[in-house]
Amino acid sequence: MGVTAMLAQVIAICIFLGMFLLIILDQFERHIITLVSGALVLILVFGVCMHSPAAIWEALNLRSFFTASFWYGAGEESTAGINWSTILFIAGMMIMVEGLGKAGFFRWLCLSLAKLVHYHVVPLLICFMCLSAVLSMFIDSITVVLFLATVTLELAQTMKFDPVPMILSEIFCANLGGAATMCGDPPNIIIGTSLGYTFFDFIENTGAIVAVCFAAVAVYFWLCFRKELLREERANGGPVVCPEPSSAITDRRAFGASAAVFLLAVVLLVTHAQTGLTVACIGVIVAALTLLVMALSHGRATVLEVIRGVDYKTLLFFIGLFVSVCGLEKTGVLEIIARFITNISGGHVATIVVIILWLSAVTSAFVDNIPFAATMIPVIRSIAAVEGMDVGVLAWALSLGTDLGGNATPIGASANVVGTSVSAKGGYPIGWGRYCKYCVPATILVMAVSTVCLFLRYL
Repeated sequence: MGVTAMLAQVIAICIFLGMFLLIILDQFERHIITLVSGALVLILVFGVCMHSPAAIWEALNLRSFFTASFWYGAGEESTAGINWSTILFIAGMMIMVEGLGKAGFFRWLCLSLAKLVHYHVVPLLICFMCLSAVLSMFIDSITVVLFLATVTLELAQTMKFDPVPMILSEIFCANLGGAATMCGDPPNIIIGTSLGYTFFDFIENTGAIVAVCFAAVAVYFWLCFRKELLREERANGGPVVCPEPSSAITDRRAFGASAAVFLLAVVLLVTHAQTGLTVACIGVIVAALTLLVMALSHGRATVLEVIRGVDYKTLLFFIGLFVSVCGLEKTGVLEIIARFITNISGGHVATIVVIILWLSAVTSAFVDNIPFAATMIPVIRSIAAVEGMDVGVLAWALSLGTDLGGNATPIGASANVVGTSVSAKGGYPIGWGRYCKYCVPATILVMAVSTVCLFLRYL
């Protein structure tokens, strides 16, 4: 290896580690950190060291917009660089969620559940856990936790119970449900679009394992919080009635149309392998229909509010991240990491799977799981090529590790930060001690279940 090539590797590693450190320290906004890192990779690594305009062009990956396979075609496998499929899909789902929120969909759903269980707190705990898991299969877990935690606080004021147990279980189940599908959590979106997997591929693999994990977690949280919630309910003289679900609906036509767009999004995602529509195309369709519904029902002002409600910082974060990871891939650093994991595992498939699963989980408990997942995808692709094994097994281990491991600490996933922040703002702060007391054992439980399931099914 030449001196220039080694220098490119060293600079790419330093830029990436610096980016990771700054994300952990949380002193600057994440999107600024990754965009600066991406710019440094383009200038210093690809420009100064490699003298390769082609590498810069491949990292930006703008040509993908002008290929038919980006919009239509069953095989969606991205090359190195910015994964625009992921960007467009997340943006489209964000717009849809904003529209659902404007129509009162989430509040109506929560009030309907409360009424369904006759305002008894313990059944409501189980219902909210199920709702959190199911919604997170189709909607970003951050949004799910934001709405559920807010409504939980409102219900807690009316029904006179401590909302913290319910919020903790909602956070955990949101991350758990997100692991079940390709569109549930950002790491899965990246894994699916990068390796060409479909909605059904995730349902059949991670979804089946998540279902077993959810059953175990539901029993766990029921045992943890049942007595406490029952004691509070009895102290209040029994269940307290909440507002009617219909009070959440301000415009029935907009509500019905928004719900229809949501159902269409689910159908398109479930059938996209059969229809050939890519997730990028689905994201654009869903966004366009949502904006059309908002324009017809509420007018131009609401459309602008929905567009402004999109989390553009997250989208910019992804763009910078993809370029930074591309620097590691183009310089051969990720191939070195893949060989290292293969060597320490002795080439045993089972050991490789366990290393990726638990390494992902432990790492995701303390740092953002999105950059870790994006970094590991080319690594597992290299390992699969070297060992001649199915990359799918490694992909499912990576997905489960990153999504479930993030539950262990209040900073392990973005949904955790959002949920604890909403709770604190409502007058119920959740410290590290109380969070970890319940969520660390639950995380170990689901990771153990996942390990057993992976061994029984694939190894």
